[in-house]
Amino acid sequence: MAMIGLFWITEESVYVGAEPAGNGRGVRLTPEGLEAVGTGQKGFWAWRDVRAVTVHDAQVRSSTRWLVNSVMDTMLDVATGGGEAPPAFELHVRTDAEKTGLTVYTAAVGGYVQSEYELSLDLLDRFVEGTADVARLLEWGSAEGGGVTPWRAAREALLRSWAAAT
Repeated sequence: MAMIGLFWITEESVYVGAEPAGNGRGVRLTPEGLEAVGTGQKGFWAWRDVRAVTVHDAQVRSSTRWLVNSVMDTMLDVATGGGEAPPAFELHVRTDAEKTGLTVYTAAVGGYVQSEYELSLDLLDRFVEGTADVARLLEWGSAEGGGVTPWRAAREALLRSWAAAT
C-alpha cells in the first residue's frame, strides 16, 4: 500500500483515509463511484449522480509541525503500546436527492500535510466534475501499490498529474 494525500492506494483498491480493517469504516473509490465500506455504513454513489464530496474534521498540519508530531506520536506509541483507534474524519457525499456523512479513519500519523490535503481535495472535486478518473490511481496502484509510500515531493507530483488528466 501507499498513502498519497488523503488516498490509501493498494494494488487493487483506492480508499479515502485508511483501508478499513476489522471494525473499521472507510470509503472505496472506483471509476464508477464511491462505496461506503466497513461496520455500520453501506451505500454506493455513482460519479454521475454526485454533486459534491467534502471532507470535514481531517487533521491537517504544516509540514514542519507534521514531522515533529509524527516523531512524538511514534515515541508515545512505542512507550505506551499504542492500541488506540486512529482518529476519524467525515466524508460528505451530496447528490440531488441526499447528503450522506461517512466516517473515514485517518491514515496519516499526526495528520495530513496541508499541501497534500489541498491537492487531494482538488482531485476529489475533479472526480465529481468528471475531469479526472480514479482508474489512473488504480493503474498506479497495480504497478506501485505494493511498495512503499513515495517521498512528499513525489506524492504531490502524483496528485497534480492525476488532477490534470482528462
